[in-house]
Amino acid sequence: MGAHSKGGTRSLAPAPAPVPDAGPDAGRPARAVAPRPGPAQRDRYFDTLRAVALVRVVTYHTFGWAWCGLVFPSMGIMFGLAGTLMARSLERPALTVLRSRLRRLLPPFWFWGFFVVLAMLLHGWMPGREIVYWIVPLGDPPGDAWGEQAWEILWYLRTYLWFVLLSPALLWLFRRAPVPVLLLSLAPVLVLNFLRSPPDGRLGSALWDLSTYLFCWILGFAHHDGVLQRIRPAAVVALSLAALGYGGWYAVAHQAESGTYDLDENPLAQAFWSAGFVTLLMWAKAHFRIDFARLTRLRRTDRLVTVFNARAVTIYLWHEIALVLAVPLIDRFWDVPAFERYLPLDSQWFLFGIGWILIAVFVLLCGWVEDVAARKRPRLLP
Repeated sequence: MGAHSKGGTRSLAPAPAPVPDAGPDAGRPARAVAPRPGPAQRDRYFDTLRAVALVRVVTYHTFGWAWCGLVFPSMGIMFGLAGTLMARSLERPALTVLRSRLRRLLPPFWFWGFFVVLAMLLHGWMPGREIVYWIVPLGDPPGDAWGEQAWEILWYLRTYLWFVLLSPALLWLFRRAPVPVLLLSLAPVLVLNFLRSPPDGRLGSALWDLSTYLFCWILGFAHHDGVLQRIRPAAVVALSLAALGYGGWYAVAHQAESGTYDLDENPLAQAFWSAGFVTLLMWAKAHFRIDFARLTRLRRTDRLVTVFNARAVTIYLWHEIALVLAVPLIDRFWDVPAFERYLPLDSQWFLFGIGWILIAVFVLLCGWVEDVAARKRPRLLP
């Protein structure tokens, strides 16, 4: 997440000597020339959070640990960071920002979707009119059960796309009454959970996801506009801990309904836990001025964080395919006696490692699409 540096460097050069016979404009005051802003500096705190969030997503999809969401609610964090960036971007005309967001999101999605749809077609799947969602994912794109592990992650792109489209109106509303709108953004998930269930199908799924992460997205607005800094620290901490407590209690108390306390299976618990967790992260950054600037001294770690952020869409889209392909690849390792004897082929950690190797391959082979989408020169690694 970039943070524009303010101010400029005062010129120390001597003033030029007057030029004789300067013409009719001589004696007029010189027009001030605004200095060009320097290049945007990356916010390594937010960059690191996004990188850790992606690692946590891959970890969860490898091991399936229910406690992962409690330790680090990746989706809430990613929506919060995206909301901050969106608020900053909307300092420009809204239509320009929306076009830019769509241009950056859709080409990597289309590139990835071409291979997924082709594989399902070769496997015997035949789509109907809903295939239009593979062009613009305003609803969950259709697919067969065979390819479900690949396409089930698209709920995030669908929700992100809706938040982007709604952001001009949401930001306008938020700036009319920041704190009330922020607090009321938890109301939709309460209504859906206790008062009126949404319809089945794509509309219901979209409403659940939008209501679950609405607070985190608007919290990004609050961070960008400095609202969190203006609230008393004791109130922020108390409300955040209350949200965490309610979300954690609700997940545990209702685990009999879904058979687990996994936040991904409980939208209300996910909404409140993410709200409390992300609020503390963003408030701490603003209050203690955390920027992780020292990360740049650790060149390899800093480089890794840079790659994760520049290839975030690629990593997210291709990580499930990498994990799927890792299984038959490891099966081939059993045919090599040395591998069978010395490698932990039946370990989930070994699958995790092979998965990341394949993710790295996909980043090298497919990550350039993100550069093209951003109108940059395509590179293997940023």
